[in-house]
Amino acid sequence: MPRPPLEEYNRLTGHPRIPESPYTPFEVVTRHIDEGISKAKAWREYLGLTQQQVAKRAALSKLEKQKRPRRATLERLAQALGISVEQLRG
Repeated sequence: MPRPPLEEYNRLTGHPRIPESPYTPFEVVTRHIDEGISKAKAWREYLGLTQQQVAKRAALSKLEKQKRPRRATLERLAQALGISVEQLRG
């Protein structure tokens, strides 16, 4: 089964917190149970990500799935990628 792009990127760049196994790390489970925080927050903090970083990734994923994004959406995405709107439409 191929790895998702983010997981592959993190593996290749040596992100130290991405587990190699399919199991949830002890630190995540412990924080979820002992501190009563959500699994999402425990994972985010375990991976060393801010809420803003996760939100940007989630927003980008949503944008990439759109079949016909609006012009304003294309402009924001193009700006974030450092390319032109025309290059996204091509």
